This record gives sequence, structure tokens and C-alpha cells, in this order.
Amino acid sequence: MTDFLTGKKHVHFIGIGGSGMYPLAQILHGQGFFITGSDNNETVTLDAVRKLGIKVYMGQSAANIEGADLVIYSSAISEENTELKAAREAGLTVRDRAELLGLFTKLHKTAVCVVGTHGKTTVTSMLVHVLLGANVDISAFVGGKLKILGGSARIGKSGVMIVEACEFNNNFHKLFPNVTILLNIDEDHMNYFKTMENLRGSFSKFCGMTTDLLVINGDDENTRIAVGNSDFKGRIITFGFGENCDYRAVNIRKISDFESGFELWVHGKFLTELTISVPGEHNVLNAVAAFAAGLYLKKSGENFDSLKDGLRGFTGAGRRFERIYCENGITVADDYAHHPAEVEATLKTAKSMDFKRVWAVHQPFTFTRTRALLDEFGAALSIADKVVLSAIMGGRETNTCGIKAEDLAEKTRNSIVIQDFEGIANYVAENAESGDLIITMGCGDVDKAARLIAQKLSGV
Repeated sequence: MTDFLTGKKHVHFIGIGGSGMYPLAQILHGQGFFITGSDNNETVTLDAVRKLGIKVYMGQSAANIEGADLVIYSSAISEENTELKAAREAGLTVRDRAELLGLFTKLHKTAVCVVGTHGKTTVTSMLVHVLLGANVDISAFVGGKLKILGGSARIGKSGVMIVEACEFNNNFHKLFPNVTILLNIDEDHMNYFKTMENLRGSFSKFCGMTTDLLVINGDDENTRIAVGNSDFKGRIITFGFGENCDYRAVNIRKISDFESGFELWVHGKFLTELTISVPGEHNVLNAVAAFAAGLYLKKSGENFDSLKDGLRGFTGAGRRFERIYCENGITVADDYAHHPAEVEATLKTAKSMDFKRVWAVHQPFTFTRTRALLDEFGAALSIADKVVLSAIMGGRETNTCGIKAEDLAEKTRNSIVIQDFEGIANYVAENAESGDLIITMGCGDVDKAARLIAQKLSGV
């Protein structure tokens, strides 16, 4: 891969508010590039972009790319996009987001890529906390916001880069992984992959691209199959709950609603006691993965107290069971869960807490995913006591299958459909009671609903 940044001064991002675009803009801005960007939807992320002093254009126009000598776009951008077409016609250097991220991984001595269907942002964030707590001057690319980063990215001097890598459209095949942490493989993005065999094959290829180490979920069958079918010849570390795993969580105990403790066993022997400050057994598993990778990267031997402290100091990434409001006995949280397995894990965790009722406010994302997983979404959402569904956010799709939120409501216990966030916020604020947890879920812009609910509950 050539260094297409050399000689460039002005970089324009089409869709700069995307979770995969903002951290790249943050990195280049920190390196002294002049950055501009455009987007169609006002978000909290765009507010963060503007606070960096970056000019953001709302809406797409050929005039927005004036002066740029490099244009970056993402998979969400159509080839018919006005700015993308104008950039190509003008002969500008044009690269997709994954190519830019791939260049960053190539320029680092050790690129650690966190992949899998669920938990990528959390494990990436945990590992960032673990290594920064151990004074490793890492670079980082995270698909969520972290207070410790002041955003979603940083550039360090250690030669180690921690990367959240996405499999959609095989984008992660453009990276250069030295260490891969493979969390799980579950049905997602099936409009692209079509079959589980294809999906596993994509991860197999990525594992084969990895040069040094695989840290894999030993409890996940699809992960084991994918790794077994790969060309990887290096060292493999397994993590999980099962006795077959190299790194195991044993004797898990709930300390409080947002704290858990457990014993970490390595190769059948007790190593240490760990405490995490995020809820749920799925986060215990995430912590084991992050700690195992942290031990390898720190090469700390028995001296791992700083790693433990860094892990315990992690209280969550943005939009991962993020508490937005807590007053008058009512808590509002926001979560990125957008797959039935993630919704189930989040709601089971919520139900295990000391709340009287759990509300799920869910924004279905993409028509194909909603249709393909309709029964699974219905079953997962029915874990909540009350469910409010918004209109489906189509994202990059058009609704060719005629699916609507009402179809999901028919599969979901105690659910209603309210199309818009303003209506949802009014309904929830009028009906919430002391002792309730209200959690908004989805990978679109449903976090806006969480903030609207919080505003109405606080009387703002």
C-alpha cells in the first residue's frame, strides 16, 4: 500500500460524523492536516468534530470539496454521491475509509485488530484503558467515544496501534494485522455475506493475514471453525468460560449493578482477581480478552497491577450502556445494541439490576436485517417490561421488502410503535415511574431519543 498521504495538505471527509470517520479525522487533524467534512444528519459526533475546529458542511455539494487534495469516503456513501463524483471527475486522490485505516496499521510496528460480530468497541476500549494505564504510549482507533482519549483516536510513539476493525463489505481485509482478537462470529451483514460459510470465510482470510498472534473466543464454535480453516501458522491464545480455554473467568460475582469481580485462571492455574466497572457477564468475557492481549503486549510477566488498575478504571465507552440521566429514581441509558444477540445481552443485564421495570426503546436499523432477524429481535426485545419501537432507519438501503416497525411489534411482547423521537420522548416521560430504567438501543441516531427523554424528565 502506497503512502497516499504524502504531499497532501487538505483532506475532506464525506460523512465525517460516522463512527468510523470521526476517529480518522481526529488523527489527521492532530497530525496537522487541514480537515473539512460533510454530513446529512446533525449528531453529537458532529458537535465533537466542530469542537476540533473542523469545518462541517451540512448536505452534499461539489463546492464542499473545493481546495481538497484528498477525499475520504465510507461504505455508506453511494458512488452517485455528488461530492464523490465531483472528486473523481476533478482527478483528486480518492480513498475509502478502510484504506486510510489500513495505511495507519501498516505504518505501525504492531497493529492489534479487534474483530467479531459483538463487543468490538468495548474490548478495544478496555484494551486502550489497560495499556494506557500501564504507560504504553499506544495509537488507537475506536468506534465509540472514550474520555481517556478525548474522542475516538490518538497517535502514540510506542509503535503499537489498537484498532476496532469492521467486517462489513470485507473492509477489514484492507488492514495489516499483527495481532488479532477475534471475539465471536454471528449472523450479521448477511445482505452482503449471504451465508454463514461466506461470513466465516471472511474471518478466516483475516486470521490468515495476521502475522503474530490470534486471541480467540474458545467458547464460540464459529470462531473455532474460522480459525481452523485459516492459513494462520502463529501462536493462538484462547479465552472464555470453558475449561478448554487458556484464559478463563471463574467464580464471577456481582459487586453492584455496574461492578463485577472474578478470578482469572491461565492454563489451569489461578493468576489473579480482577474487577470491572461495567455490567454483565458478556463484559466479563470482554475483559478476559482485553487482559489476555494486554499481558502479551505489555510483556509484563508477573508485574500486571497497572493492567488491573487500567481495566478497573474503564467505566464504558460512549453508547455502550452509557448512563445519560439519573434523577428522581429514573435512569436513562443508551446502548449501541443492534443485533438480537446484543439486544438480549443488554436487556438480560438490565433485568439483573435493581430496577422495578426495564423499558427498551429500540430503533430498528436497515430493512434487510430487520426482516431477516424479525423473530429473533422480537424474542430479545420481549425480555424488557415495556418496549417502544421507532420507525426503521434504512441507512444505506431502500425498503424493497416492505418491512415496517409494526411487523416487529407483532413479534414483541408489551410493545408499541411511535414513529418519531419527539413522540417517543413525550410518551416515555409521561409514563415512566420511579424505579424505572429506560434504555435506548440501536446503531442509528436513537441516542437523540435518550437525550430528548432526559430533557423532558428534567423539565428542560
